[in-house]
Amino acid sequence: MAKTLPFTGSGVALITPFDGYKTDYEALGELIEWHIANGTDAIIICGTTGENPTLPDDEHLEIMKYTVEKAAGRICVVAGTGSNDTAHAIRFAKEAEQYGADAILQATPYYNKTTQKGLIAHFKAIADSVSLPMILYNVPSRTGMTIQVSTLKELAKIENIVGIKEASGNISYVAQIAAEVPELYIYSGNDDMIVPMMSLGGKGVISVLANVKPRETHEMCRACFEGDYDKARRLQLEYLDLINALFIEVNPIPVKAAMNLMGLKAGDLRLPMSELTGEKLEKLKEVLKKHGMI
Repeated sequence: MAKTLPFTGSGVALITPFDGYKTDYEALGELIEWHIANGTDAIIICGTTGENPTLPDDEHLEIMKYTVEKAAGRICVVAGTGSNDTAHAIRFAKEAEQYGADAILQATPYYNKTTQKGLIAHFKAIADSVSLPMILYNVPSRTGMTIQVSTLKELAKIENIVGIKEASGNISYVAQIAAEVPELYIYSGNDDMIVPMMSLGGKGVISVLANVKPRETHEMCRACFEGDYDKARRLQLEYLDLINALFIEVNPIPVKAAMNLMGLKAGDLRLPMSELTGEKLEKLKEVLKKHGMI
């Protein structure tokens, strides 16, 4: 039986707009409306691009709740509920389900990490606690571990583990997943690999780029779905310099800087993130000007 697919196309890994040390809910609401108007297919809230490690529990939960209510069924909402503490991840997954989120995103545990056997037990416990579709997140550069394909085969047997956000940058690994775990939907976790991953059967992207180019990211995905890889490739390469500029420093430092320059009210960063300055800021401005964004 086919698994439930939460969304196809462009899912924005949405930043969290801060005003000082408070979440700016007015700005968040404006961003949600902007994404709905500009073709974004899903909002991924409280992910690492949303600076979730710095969100106290009550604030994290309130942002998820607000986003679901503001979206009001007009756009898929995927809640970032991952943790390196399984019990904590279960609690947040249950809250996301209660609020009405459409799916949850779960990164591999960071720092304490675990074994592959532990990964299976961790993800299974979370999936068993809710009925929501669950997307795994493989991002070894952040967490220090990779979900092995043999582990994915076991996890794919769980009905509501439906997909993987794959951000290793290893296209051979992606091809292996597509070949050996076809029941698991793949989302690109790297904006510079949207088209290559979708050519292997990927269902879309969970994107930083979509924070500043929502319509174009959506169109890139749509072109792949329509088999127009000439158009998809053109868009991928046209915005490659912008994608690289958005990762000129640790995410989400550059994308928040870009959004503020564009007048999109991303607001402040929370420590330990610090503002983009100097040559890197000038490089970002140069790319934004080239694309007519400022």
